[in-house]
Amino acid sequence: MQLSRTTLDQMIQSLTSLSIVLGASALLALQGSVMPAQAQSIKLGIVAPMDGDLGILGSQVRVGVGAALSEHSPIETEIISEECSVQSGNAIADQLVAAQATAVVGFLCTESLLAALPKLRDANIPIITPAIRTPSITERREATRFPVFRLAPRTDAEATEAARLLLPLWRDVHFAIVDDGTLYGRELAEPLRAAADGAGLKPVFIDTYRPQLESQAALVARLRRAGATHVFIGGDRADIAVIGANAEEMGYELTIAGGESLLQDTQPLPEGTLAIAPKTDVPATLPAALQRTEIEGYVLPAFAATQVVIEAARIGGVQRDVLSEHTFETVLGSLKFDPKGDANLFAYRLLRFDGSSFVPLEANR
Repeated sequence: MQLSRTTLDQMIQSLTSLSIVLGASALLALQGSVMPAQAQSIKLGIVAPMDGDLGILGSQVRVGVGAALSEHSPIETEIISEECSVQSGNAIADQLVAAQATAVVGFLCTESLLAALPKLRDANIPIITPAIRTPSITERREATRFPVFRLAPRTDAEATEAARLLLPLWRDVHFAIVDDGTLYGRELAEPLRAAADGAGLKPVFIDTYRPQLESQAALVARLRRAGATHVFIGGDRADIAVIGANAEEMGYELTIAGGESLLQDTQPLPEGTLAIAPKTDVPATLPAALQRTEIEGYVLPAFAATQVVIEAARIGGVQRDVLSEHTFETVLGSLKFDPKGDANLFAYRLLRFDGSSFVPLEANR
């Protein structure tokens, strides 16, 4: 992940202010103490990067966990810095096992999590990650018995939901599907093409374009010659902005749709651009510990993951079976993990760009 110096400075300033307003209670909760007797005492592992570009995101995890812990009697914690490597994952697992952790909230990196999972499975230490989207961490659960649970959308869900949301709307229009040739772009566009074929729909144009060009006029001209009125683009916001601008320059009315990468960055987009993205609305009523906290990134998922751990300890212990079988009330809503360990929270929806921001499509009707 590459962040600009300006972005890093802004995020660091934001997190500094956040730590101040969060208050001493949440920060003290992360320092660790002894939990009073209850159904199961907890020693919570908190694993997230502390340094580098990902250190900002790791801070969001720690703020979310700390806020959730501040609402309960002091709970003992084991805070571990994560690096995105196999070596880091092995070392983290050894430290958690030695600390006799009850459960873990965290892990932002697939490499370190996959390396840690065998030892954590053998020690019966479940993990709730608020971040990792790689399908394989839960996809192989039946074979591996890895006790990992996910509080983030799967990467393959975006493509599945794109087909579900767009194809009924585009059944009677001339649509095209293009991608930028990257792994992300192909994995977003190809399932949509397959779903369209399965539904008996044929795109008028399919192509792969070269990303990061100053102009995509040639691609836009080919779309217009093909008669496309709508196009789904598997690519990033920068390229989609260029395509939209080129279409406007040509006087070509083209409805553009893309994935949740459209919600990143700030390049200008044509009004009416559609984005498929998971619902991430901040709840209207926040717990007291979050009411003066800047809600960004992984703060809410980490808070919810900690709520799950605490509730599981109360009702029967932080064990794989308890986490798999029960529904938990969290700041993100009622949460239940499916048999693979994926949370049921991340329903996707269509958003429409109104000229300044993306809003739910139904709000435009």
